[in-house]
Amino acid sequence: MAAREEDGEEVLRIARKLDKMVSKKNTEGALDLLKQLKSVTMSLDMLESTRIGMSVNALRKQCSEEEVIALSKSLIKSWKKLLDSSEQRGRERSQSSSSSKDESSSAKKSDGPKSPSTPKMTRFPPLPVTSNSVRTKCREMLIAALQTDGDYIAIGSDCDLLAAQIEEAVFEEIQNTDMKYKNRIRSRIANLKDSKNPDLRKNVLCGGITPEQIAVMSCEEMASNELKEMRKAMTKAAIEEHQMAKTGGTQTDLFTCGKCKKKNCTYTQVQTRSADEPMTTFVVCNDCGNRWKFC
Repeated sequence: MAAREEDGEEVLRIARKLDKMVSKKNTEGALDLLKQLKSVTMSLDMLESTRIGMSVNALRKQCSEEEVIALSKSLIKSWKKLLDSSEQRGRERSQSSSSSKDESSSAKKSDGPKSPSTPKMTRFPPLPVTSNSVRTKCREMLIAALQTDGDYIAIGSDCDLLAAQIEEAVFEEIQNTDMKYKNRIRSRIANLKDSKNPDLRKNVLCGGITPEQIAVMSCEEMASNELKEMRKAMTKAAIEEHQMAKTGGTQTDLFTCGKCKKKNCTYTQVQTRSADEPMTTFVVCNDCGNRWKFC
């Protein structure tokens, strides 16, 4: 029992390291961690409690090293077999119990064709579980956002899993479903649904941006290239305007600022009216930035 607990703690430690590598986009040393995982005798409880499958899967999507990708796939395949085996045993127990009930009541039922049972599909990595109604609703809205324009069909993405992972990452950071949590979710949804920014959604669907990354991205980081360029141009224009106000014109103490009452000013003169009329003087306070014109 003690050895099993130590294995669980070791797997959890490795999962956290892998998550950190993915968030920092630096997978150096990942191969050694995966080799350590290969030597661990994994159990179903350990898989579910550590969510190591999600961590390895995220690493596989981001890493470009062939050896890391191959070992990740091998581990995930072996863990999926463990899940399949567990579910098979569960179905067998359920069928056995059902058969016993059927035998006891067979005298009351007429013989007829039996419809084949539909096997339960196994999802790997498993969905993070929550019973919170707010979190469940947020996941549903994230799924709808990810399914905008149907890109997920061509890419073959599991939108249910991605939405659950994004929401889980947001909740893990905020640890609440308060207004901060809701605003964070809303901003993800708005940007994922933005028809002018399809690249963000496609990058999330194909794994170029991990759920852990989009959960913490700023609005500026999620913005489309067009909007980023527009913001860049506006920032540049504002800087240039500020610099012109500081460098253009003549320093003087002849004017008194109406706001701060100081006389540290700069003025420029521009001919805004007809040539036979005096020039208009524009004044800027160098201390508080107040601007006015003096005719």
